[in-house]
Amino acid sequence: MTQTTAAAKPKKQRLLALDILRGITIAGMILVNNPGSWSHIYTPLEHAEWNGLTPTDLVFPFFMFIMGISTFISLRKFEFKFSWPLFWKIVRRTVVIFLIGLAIAWFSKLCYGLASGKSFGEAANSFAKLRILGVMPRLALCYCAASIVAILLRAKHILWIVSGLLVVYAVILFAGSGWEVSANNIISRVDCAVLTPDHMYHDDLFGDVPFDPEGIISTIGAIAHVLLGFWVGKVFMGEKDNHMKINKLFIVGAILIFLGFLLDYGMPINKKIWSPTYVLATCGLASTLLGLLIWLIDIKGYKKWCRFFEAFGINPLFMYVLGGVLGIIFGSFKFIASASADAGVTSIKGFVYSDCLCNWFGDPTFASCIYAILFIVFNWSIGYILYKKKIYIKI
Repeated sequence: MTQTTAAAKPKKQRLLALDILRGITIAGMILVNNPGSWSHIYTPLEHAEWNGLTPTDLVFPFFMFIMGISTFISLRKFEFKFSWPLFWKIVRRTVVIFLIGLAIAWFSKLCYGLASGKSFGEAANSFAKLRILGVMPRLALCYCAASIVAILLRAKHILWIVSGLLVVYAVILFAGSGWEVSANNIISRVDCAVLTPDHMYHDDLFGDVPFDPEGIISTIGAIAHVLLGFWVGKVFMGEKDNHMKINKLFIVGAILIFLGFLLDYGMPINKKIWSPTYVLATCGLASTLLGLLIWLIDIKGYKKWCRFFEAFGINPLFMYVLGGVLGIIFGSFKFIASASADAGVTSIKGFVYSDCLCNWFGDPTFASCIYAILFIVFNWSIGYILYKKKIYIKI
């Protein structure tokens, strides 16, 4: 992880709308990951239980889509030509992002282990049950695969590669009961065989059967997702005029949305398996939203409303990691709320949510939502300091 200052200012031609969309998605990811209580969440802030799509199911794929566009912009200065220095740069960044994901998982085990009364040694020695895959590892693997494809193959072949990956993945899902909530699901079977259950996320929907929504097989769909974002970046970034940019974004978006929801009848949209229709529909929605933001921000000049999200957008991965670390600290750090004899030990999160917000508002679901919003504002205050000081932290 490196830090630069004013010498590394973004280019003047940089689309503000792209930073804002990136910032919206990071803020959204922090929002849905940090409710006051997982038992009290408004339906739009929950993931679809299995098949289907909620607003929450859009934030992660939107960021993956933007990562594809950012990869195109980043590699364009190298003219998409393979070189060993570029290759090792990609590998180093992949390893760093992946290791940060593992470090966050370990830090969570450490903090919650200490909170449960374990010794430091016991809490720290959690590697036997450490989750290997997750959001950051998925970002790392997809960035790596998309970048290597981009420098090894000509850009005009990317769409064919995306189509091929989605078709192959669809065949795997159909042949391996990929849409079943059962032990027969090929995604679960492969993860259990390769990762082993101790290193997987356990989805309550599957009961005693381990299921990881960021598993090995579903990464095929996620790689296609980033490559599709890369291709969309190639399509609209080739235009100098912003009106032409949004025209192409709307056209591509409309086609992808139509295909995604049309094919949903036989191949359900499903975030947990990152189904091919999920890739198409969410990339289409992201493309359309980006077009709308370019029109609103870069053409019409309506910028005041979006300054809040810019602090998230210029340091996206750092802000996501910060949110994850603070979420762990707030949820695991215990203290005595008051000096009274009947006072219990609570966490920072428990005190703010249960002792303060629930008492003030009465409605636990509303209080849970307010906690998540306050948590975003707290993270933003840190991001805003970096933004004002023109500090850009690249991971």
